Amino acid sequence: MPLLTSRVLVAAGATLGALAGPARAADKPLWELGLGIGAVSLPDYPGSSQQSSYLLPVPYFIYRGKILRADKRGLRARMLQTDRVDANLSLGASPPVRSSSDRARSGMPDLLPTVSFGPAIDWHLWHSAADRLRLDLRAPLRTVIDVERRPRQIGWLVTPVLNLDVDGVAGLPGWKLGVQSGPIFADRRYNRTYYGVEAAYATPGRAAYAAPGGYDGCQLTVALSRRFHRFWIGGFTRLDDLHGAVVADSPLVQRKTNLSAGIGIAWMLDQSAQTVASDD
Repeated sequence: MPLLTSRVLVAAGATLGALAGPARAADKPLWELGLGIGAVSLPDYPGSSQQSSYLLPVPYFIYRGKILRADKRGLRARMLQTDRVDANLSLGASPPVRSSSDRARSGMPDLLPTVSFGPAIDWHLWHSAADRLRLDLRAPLRTVIDVERRPRQIGWLVTPVLNLDVDGVAGLPGWKLGVQSGPIFADRRYNRTYYGVEAAYATPGRAAYAAPGGYDGCQLTVALSRRFHRFWIGGFTRLDDLHGAVVADSPLVQRKTNLSAGIGIAWMLDQSAQTVASDD
């Protein structure tokens, strides 16, 4: 799957009208494989005042199996599919953060890399007659596990989003725009991992803080991409907003808004001779 892909969102306020029929399917390769390079700039964590930039490889892998799927939405297992609802097993991951390089967390334990997985329900709300516009409601529930030394469960995340996909942006064939937005909810254990300060790590400038569970702010992501015959190009911008979040008073939250961005390009190496019907 493209590393820098359109997994982000906006709120839709207009009346959708009557639900249309299912999206049109076309024959596409069962799998596609590519490799490239990208640049990304990210905050250490939502609420951090520090930003880091990375140059990294961009793997491009698409797999259109009946159950296992790898596409712009990530790696997932399709458990149920109807014209209106999909049920998937979704996966995710996050990188580590070294507290020695983050001023707000100086002297505290590092944030370990994590993997997350759990069920996700997708409701296909509406699409245009020509299938250029699609609006979905996605509701994933994931357990989060750190993966260094002895793996342990560190909490739960619920991240419902409205997702709008636009095919042929501004009348330009092949260009795809993805916009999604929604709230983030986390339990107390997850928030204490990222935003809690135990008494042993309190300092004159960093008070002890017990993070509660609940609303963790919201995200807005906009992504643009195009697949050419031999290569793929894409980029994204994401806004994290912690105004009104239950962790907003944590001394580790030094900014209420963060901006992330990235761009990548990947060259196609090979693809399957076998084709399958796909509406992606």
